[in-house]
Amino acid sequence: MPAKDFDSVTALRDAGLRVTAPRLAVLDVLRSSSHVDAETITRDVRAKLGSVSTQAIYDVLHALNSAEIVRRIDPSGAAAARYELHRHDNHHHLVCRGCEAIVDVACDEGHAPCLSPQETSGFAIDEAEIIFWGLCPSCFDVRNGEHIGDIRGTQVSTRRKYE
Repeated sequence: MPAKDFDSVTALRDAGLRVTAPRLAVLDVLRSSSHVDAETITRDVRAKLGSVSTQAIYDVLHALNSAEIVRRIDPSGAAAARYELHRHDNHHHLVCRGCEAIVDVACDEGHAPCLSPQETSGFAIDEAEIIFWGLCPSCFDVRNGEHIGDIRGTQVSTRRKYE
């Protein structure tokens, strides 16, 4: 469901969760910003509600993630987990190795899972999560094909030139 059409109260009630000010505030933050970390969510919720503990925000995120209202994105090696409204649309993510920006990317196939393993070991597979890694345009100098800056302590450059 697109974020603009998302109804927080209905989503919470449908999931059997109480409608509380912190839950509504967290969902409001996620409706206006995608792929944000808990620190950003906490800052924005406090701007709306005043004093809210960090633990309360993590409790809300855990409850919303468990209820599949929110999706936790935790790319290996990223500084912090990110959160987005769970759209149940089988999309994946592009992650920049430089600035850790995250961008949605649609799956090639519309149904879940869009990939199937060669061996399932008896599992009933219902989802595939793919993370594509690379450099975003801001972290990659297109003029000369070399990365500007330091990526997690490793200087990275490419040999490919773009015209």
